Amino acid sequence: MTIAALIVAAGRGTRANSATPKQWCDLGGRTVADITLSALRDTGCFSAIVLVLHADDMKRRAAFEYEGVIVAKGGADRAESVRNGLAALDPAKVTKVLIHDVARPCVTGQIVIDVIAALDTAPGAAPALPVSDALWTGKNGRVTGAVDRRGLYRAQTPQGFELAAIRAAHAAHPGGAADDVEVARAAGLAVAIVPGDDDNLKITLPGDFDRAERILRARNGH
Repeated sequence: MTIAALIVAAGRGTRANSATPKQWCDLGGRTVADITLSALRDTGCFSAIVLVLHADDMKRRAAFEYEGVIVAKGGADRAESVRNGLAALDPAKVTKVLIHDVARPCVTGQIVIDVIAALDTAPGAAPALPVSDALWTGKNGRVTGAVDRRGLYRAQTPQGFELAAIRAAHAAHPGGAADDVEVARAAGLAVAIVPGDDDNLKITLPGDFDRAERILRARNGH
């Protein structure tokens, strides 16, 4: 089984309230993109890594290509960016792919290993955490109801798939999916759930940078 990683790094991350897209922001002396790339590369699980960049960031491609990374140009939305990244992989050489958000630099090797292992028994696999908090609906600043949390999960990445299956699923999908699991399920693919990790946060809001830096600093012992 030959496995590739696909890192989606073409977003602008406007909710992070930064003049610089979050993947290029500093996190303890390195960019978020560099840390995420290293986290996946250091697992030793991947024969190829694809990095999907926004058109405005393609000037950075040479540095990544020098490191052996395949660079693809992003599209108008996340789904198109993923499709472009998938198209950059040679199906004669790659059978499985793990698709990961660049904004999750704290991903662990254990999550990667668990997702890959689950692909032995299902065409798709992804990490998730059971929802433990009470869930409400609300409107105009008032609680309007409660939602049963049983069977609900918080999805994470990387989300792994058989390459041919997820390429076909994306080609058939009309768009608007929240993630690649939604695309896969729309195509009828079974997706196994593996344990996620609370530290595998997605940097979205300004305060997330500090939390991610604390997590990474603790892992490095300083």
